[in-house]
Amino acid sequence: MDILLALHSIIRWIIIVVAALAIIKFAIGWAGNHSFTGMDRGLASGFSGLMDLQVLLGLIYFIWNGMAGTGFPLYRILHMIIMILAAVAAHIPARLKNLNDKLRFQFSAMIIIGVLVLIVIGISVLPRH
Repeated sequence: MDILLALHSIIRWIIIVVAALAIIKFAIGWAGNHSFTGMDRGLASGFSGLMDLQVLLGLIYFIWNGMAGTGFPLYRILHMIIMILAAVAAHIPARLKNLNDKLRFQFSAMIIIGVLVLIVIGISVLPRH
C-alpha cells in the first residue's frame, strides 16, 4: 500500500506542474487574442485526466486502507469528497467548446485556479504527521 500512497503523492506534483503550464498558456492565449488550439485542448485534457487518475488512486487507497483496520475517519471522507468535486470541476474546460476563444481561455484558466483552490482545501483537512 505504501507504493500506492507514494504514487498518489508523486502525481500531485505532476498535477501542479500541468496546472501551472495550462494557466500560463491560457493567460497568454487570452491576453494575446490567440486561437484555442489542439495544444490547449491537450493541456486541459491532460489536467483532467491526471485528476481522474489521482482520484482513482486515492479511492483505492481509501477503501483498501479503511478495510485494513484504520477505518474511515471524517478527515479522509472530507478529503475524498472535496477531491472528487475538484476532479469533476477539472472537466469543465472541455465543455466550453461553444465559447469564443478569448472567453474559453479566460474561463478555463479561472476554473483550473478554482480546482487548485479546492485541492488546497482538500489537503488542508488532512492531519499533519
